This record gives sequence, structure tokens and C-alpha cells, in this order.
Amino acid sequence: MHLIGMLDSPYVRRVAISLRLLGLPFEHRPLSVFGDFEAFARINPLVKAPTLVCADGGLLMDSTLILDHAEGLAAPSRRLMPVEPAARQAALHTLGLVLASCEKAVQLVYEQRLRPTDRQHQPWIERVGGQLRAGCAALEAEEARRPRPRSESPLGQAGLSLAVVWQFIQAMLPEQVPAERHPALEAWSRHAEGLPAFIATPPR
Repeated sequence: MHLIGMLDSPYVRRVAISLRLLGLPFEHRPLSVFGDFEAFARINPLVKAPTLVCADGGLLMDSTLILDHAEGLAAPSRRLMPVEPAARQAALHTLGLVLASCEKAVQLVYEQRLRPTDRQHQPWIERVGGQLRAGCAALEAEEARRPRPRSESPLGQAGLSLAVVWQFIQAMLPEQVPAERHPALEAWSRHAEGLPAFIATPPR
């Protein structure tokens, strides 16, 4: 399998770390949707990161869909999503908050860094920023109430994605979501970023 996309994308990075933890071999091709547009388009005309080129040559897009496929390929003992209904619902709830927060963070990055300053729409920035902060506040409350075990084996997809997205937010938008107001998320991020699969898959 070939994973296409840059690791500074939280969506690409969550897939790369997941594939490592699932025990699925892959080759990473760090193509940028901006700087390598034409090369990326030759693989996937939609130029969407992440793209997974499967063993049979088929293409998968969207990190969640790629990870659903990967879970089916992995040995049951290495899967990152729980099977038991209540645990799975809890993981999906957290993932919903994580991915919604990630979406808002990416929207803000694109608005503030790609759109000319005189064309930025401040009410839109304020609205999306408020949504981002609401998502992070909910995640902070959850993590403070039920801290995650500090080991790699029970990491799970929810904890993995939470750490990846928090790192992205702090790297790109620290002024929107100050780290000092989210000590539980900071503590989880420090732990996760010290795990072998994270160290082997740096965001830069």
C-alpha cells in the first residue's frame, strides 16, 4: 500500500500512525496538494490527501474511510476501534468531537493563511473559531474527567486522533486555543507524542 500526502496534515498523520499500530506495511509518499499538485493528480485526479493506493491499485480517500478499510485488514488483536457497542459508541463520540474540531482548525488555517488579508471575512473567522474552541473545551472536559491510560497498547483510534489533532491545533493556531487552558489535552499530547509510532511519524 502507498499512503499519499504530507504528514503536516492531521488527516494524513492519523492514518500513518494508525497503519503502524495496526501492523500494516505501507510506503509513504509525501506529496503536497499545493506544491506537488500535478504529481499528486497523476495518482488521484481529485488531489485529496490522504489518498491510499491499495495493494490491488484501487484508491481510497478520506482518513476515516481509509481507516475503516485498514481495521478490516488488521489482526483482531491490533485493531484500534472497540467492538463492544457501548465502548464503540464512546469512541465514536470522541472521534466526532476530534474530527469536527480538526475541520474547523483547517478552515481557519486556510482562511487566514491562504486567503488575502483584505478578502478575509471576520464574522466567518469568529464563528469558526468559536466552534473550534467549543470542540476543544468539550474534549478537555472529557479528558479531565476520565484520563486515558498512559500506555501504547490501549491507545485506540479516539486517543490517537485526539493527540494528532491537538498537535496540529497547537502548531498552527495556538492563539485560538491556548494550551495553558487545556492542561488535560496537553498532558495526553505529551504522552502520545513520546510513543514509538508517533516519534516515527513526525508532523514535519
